[in-house]
Amino acid sequence: MTTRVGVITFPGTLDDRDAATAVTIAGAQAQPIWHKEKSLKQVDAVILPGGFSYGDYMRTGALASLSPIMEAVVEAAKEGMPVLGICNGFQMLCETGLLPGALTRNTGLHFICRPEIIKIESNTTAWTNSFEVGEELLIPVKNGEGCFQVSNEGLAEIEAEGLVVARYQDNPNGSVANIAALRNAQGNVVGIMPHPEHAVDSLVGPSIDGLGFFWSIAGVTI
Repeated sequence: MTTRVGVITFPGTLDDRDAATAVTIAGAQAQPIWHKEKSLKQVDAVILPGGFSYGDYMRTGALASLSPIMEAVVEAAKEGMPVLGICNGFQMLCETGLLPGALTRNTGLHFICRPEIIKIESNTTAWTNSFEVGEELLIPVKNGEGCFQVSNEGLAEIEAEGLVVARYQDNPNGSVANIAALRNAQGNVVGIMPHPEHAVDSLVGPSIDGLGFFWSIAGVTI
């Protein structure tokens, strides 16, 4: 049976179509979901895509985390449904408490848009099981508030529990411990600041290295 992946659109979302395209290329079925809906439409997994939900007012991802659909997302995630938050979606996952820490202004206070190399640290998640630990990926970043921050105690817990999914090799936004992607303990929830959905077609991206995230959820063996 084909995996059905819900792609949620919020006011200000930019990358929902890109995420849906990546899901389709990987062999799964993309199901559009509007943020005001309260049902996940019986999907098997969910993507919170990138963009500037609600214009990034108050804090990035804060208002989106209060959208009606997020109650269903949080409940499903706690029950084990795979959830991937990309960029703005990562911010939402932190705002809802599904992932620890917060995303703040980049250390240089500039919007960054360029390909970056990240190294996979965990391949035991629903979204990274197609990768090898230590594998390096060339993935675009495009953010102004992509600096991952967490307390010293929180970082110690993250490292002790092996929750880092990927690290930057040339930390572009000043994230603590070079963290580019994070998981929950169960491994079904992943937040990533770079954009794997923009690295699935060599004609329009720097690589196809992002496909592994979508192959992983589609159950494709490579």
